[in-house]
Amino acid sequence: MQKTTLEKVFEYASMPVHGTMSRKLRKGVKLQVNEGKVFESAVIYLGEEFIRVTEQAGGEAINTYYGWDSVQSVRTFSPSDD
Repeated sequence: MQKTTLEKVFEYASMPVHGTMSRKLRKGVKLQVNEGKVFESAVIYLGEEFIRVTEQAGGEAINTYYGWDSVQSVRTFSPSDD
């Protein structure tokens, strides 16, 4: 999958954080990269060479990094309109 396509998927699932280059997941949206952990309430940074996903847990900020070339799939979960 091309980087530009992946960027669009991440942008769809998130919104800009004011005053930063980061993006936070939209309300109710969850994100899964490469069929791994499902992230909720995470902040995403889309760098030139990598993606950083930051989540808060137990009073700590946990950063997970992905190289663009290592991302095989991105899955988003959102509430249905039914």
